[in-house]
Order: sequence, then C-alpha cells, then structure tokens
Amino acid sequence: MFQAVLMIIFFLVIAVLMITRKLPSLIALPLLAIGIALIAGVPLKGVDETGKDIGLISNIIEAGSIRLASAFTAVMFGAWLGVVMEQTGIAQRIIKIAAELGGDRPFWIALAILVALTILFTSMGGLGAVIMLGSIVLPILISVGIAPLAAACIFLFGMAGGLALNVSNWAFFQATTGVPLETIRNFALIIMALTFITAVIFLSMELRRGKAKAFWAVKTVQVPEKEVGLVALITPLLPLLLITIFKWPIIPALLVGILYGLAVTQRSWSSFINLLTKSAFEGIGQGAPAIILMVGIGMVLNAVFHPQVAQTIGPLLERVVPKGPASYFLFFTLLAPLALYRGPLNLFGLGSGVAGLMIGLGLLPATAVMSALLAVERMQAIADPTNTHNVWLAGYADVDVNQITAKLLPYVWLLVAAGVLVATIMFV
Repeated sequence: MFQAVLMIIFFLVIAVLMITRKLPSLIALPLLAIGIALIAGVPLKGVDETGKDIGLISNIIEAGSIRLASAFTAVMFGAWLGVVMEQTGIAQRIIKIAAELGGDRPFWIALAILVALTILFTSMGGLGAVIMLGSIVLPILISVGIAPLAAACIFLFGMAGGLALNVSNWAFFQATTGVPLETIRNFALIIMALTFITAVIFLSMELRRGKAKAFWAVKTVQVPEKEVGLVALITPLLPLLLITIFKWPIIPALLVGILYGLAVTQRSWSSFINLLTKSAFEGIGQGAPAIILMVGIGMVLNAVFHPQVAQTIGPLLERVVPKGPASYFLFFTLLAPLALYRGPLNLFGLGSGVAGLMIGLGLLPATAVMSALLAVERMQAIADPTNTHNVWLAGYADVDVNQITAKLLPYVWLLVAAGVLVATIMFV
C-alpha cells in the first residue's frame, strides 16, 4: 500500500508540474512512465518465467515508444490530407460557400460556418489549419455583428465537432484502449451530434446578447483565390465515407482522400507530383508534435500494463473506480474538468495512464473507459486554455484565453454530461 500511495503522489506531482507549465508533456509522460515503474520495483533488465522481457529498458522505454506506431502513421497521413486541402484551396472554398449561404443573417452565417468547420476538421488538424481557417472565419463572423468572444467559441465548437470524426484520432483511441474501430466510430458519431446540438444552443443563447462592439477592427488575411470545382468539396468527407460505409482501413482511406483532392484540383502531372511531395513533408512536420506526445503515451501505457505496476496500485484503484451505472455517470461527469491541462482524465495526457490501469486491471470494460474519456475529451478539445489553438484564437480576437474557457465551460460541461449519459446506457 505504501508503494501505491507513493505512486499516486508521484502522479499528482507530475500533474501539477504540467498544469503550472513547469514541465512540458513530451518530458512529463516518459518521466511518469519511468517513475511509476521504478516505484513498483520493475527491474532495469529481466525476463519472466515464460522468457518475456519485462525490464524497464526494453519493455517500457523501447517497446513503449513504438506501441502506438499505427496511430503515428494515421496522424501523418491525416496531416498530409489537411495540408493538401489548404494548398489546393479546398478548405477556403468550403468556408466561402458557407458564408454565402448564410447571406447577411448572423445566426445562419454562424450555423453554415459551423457545419463547414465540422466537415473540414474531419480531415484537418494542427495549429496551421486553425490559423489559416481562423483568419478567414473570424472576420466573417465579426463583420456581421457577432462578438469576438462568441466568434472564437463558435470556431472551437466547429473544430471539435470535426475532430470527433477525425479518423486519425480514431486510430489513436483504438491503439490506446484496444476497442474495435467500429465501436469507436459509432460512439464518435454520437459525440459529434451532441457537440453540434450544444453549439446550436450556444448560438441561440449568445447571439441574443447583442452585437460586436465597434472598437474591434476586423483583421483580414489575403488568401489567394484558387479555382476549385464542386467535385473537390467532397475531399474531406471521402475518407470518412470509405471507412464508415465500405469498411476500409484508415490509412488507405486517407491516401485516397489525398490523391483525389490533388487529382481534381491540379491541371498537370508535374503540379500533381510537386504538391503531393511538398504536402507530404509539410504534413509530417505538422503531425510531429502529436507523434512525439504519443511516444510518451506509449511508454505510460506499457508501464501501467506492467504486471508489477498493476499489482501494486490495483487494490487502491479498486476502492476509487466506479462500478455501477450511477457512480460511473457521476464520477466522469463531475470530474470532467480534470481533462483540462493534460490532466488525469485527458487521454492525450495523464489520462492514458488512468485508462491503461482501468482496462488492464479489469476495473471497467474497455468500451466503458473509451467512451467516458472520449466524452470527457470534449472539455479539453474545446475549452482548455493551454491548447495552442485556443491561445491563437484568443489573441486574434483580442480576448483573454481564460475568457473563452469561462464562456464555454457551462455549455461544454452539459455536453460532457450528455456524452457520459449515453456511454452509461450503452456500455455500463
């Protein structure tokens, strides 16, 4: 029990260092993996009775660093597709059409842009995409009288709705929890629908509260107009359709999206090849931060699945982890803010260790863990003030990033509660 308590204290220390930004995630996660393994008494080198290597060096650091290799590859291909959509003008064209469909009515413009962003972020991601699209979207929203703070929030809702259906994220959830892709897809569709409904509620409430102040100067970024035909506009949805309807694997589906987007926008073989190559390198660069983070997450997963770690902390966790439907719902709903700041309920941070322990010890079904953390992930994806996209949007809209969090928190908490309720009904 002493070792278990010491492990929890170490976990909390790492969490505090991450929250206070004293320790970046890419260092904190490997440090967490090594620390809990050492506390549990995992040897540097060693084999079990079957001859399997269970040492810290080989089993946790080496094998853990490549545990999520399938997710790494999906991230790279997803980022590659995102760059293709930026470079070809497909993304800009979708936003322009959405703004035109809304006319001069703020609610309908915001709703059309919300739909457009949801579609785009099923395939796009990263700060580069946020900057490119935000530089187009925010001036449109604010120019029709929507307050800058509300405009930034609308962007975040649209982005989060799309990320729920981003297939490279599905690959990460599958590699982390071991839940079948079809189950993840079905629950992700529900989360996307709940996110969209919450966003519409936000629009209905916030757009009744007055127009933007005149002192905000609309910022514009000159984006070169590119001729993009209507057939190109299905590019972001093509991988999703191939996976959902035709049951394709993730990477071939993303590759089809990349080749299709280039084929319908490039007029010559040389431009096709040049942009194919250029976007590949840029996509890998954009995906690098997520990949580095996944290296640490893989180490944490191998550490918490290690028999000695599980044996050490298992009895303590059994007293804390909810067992029944009511306690499950209350646990994940009330503690949802712990997903902020890469906290213990954030699957892209310390939550990877929590999920691994719950699944590895058999405290909850893998589907219940996956669905709860996918619902709670809405808190981090939309409202976390440490997200680089939240910080950039706040700066562009001339508002404080914590104002965005305060504005969104009631709505996002309601969204999380709805998602956890569905997870309770489906999987607990």
